[in-house]
Amino acid sequence: MTRDTGTFVTRKIWLPKLFYDGLPYFYLTSGFAAFFATLYISEWFWVLPHYLLFSAACIHLGIAVYRRRRASASASNSKDPS
Repeated sequence: MTRDTGTFVTRKIWLPKLFYDGLPYFYLTSGFAAFFATLYISEWFWVLPHYLLFSAACIHLGIAVYRRRRASASASNSKDPS
């Protein structure tokens, strides 16, 4: 590894507004898709816990991002009297 790896990992990422607004919905969709995919796994039982863990993490992350954005939007609306 080089010395620039730390700056690459901690660098801020700027997303287009469309991607930024759709990110919680992407997390929720991928979480529910992974959860429902576990219903169709019949032979690969070792994959099932990975799918469940991924789906729980995505759903949790999607809800957390959505609630945080909604809270910050309502806080900014209450501060702005216009």
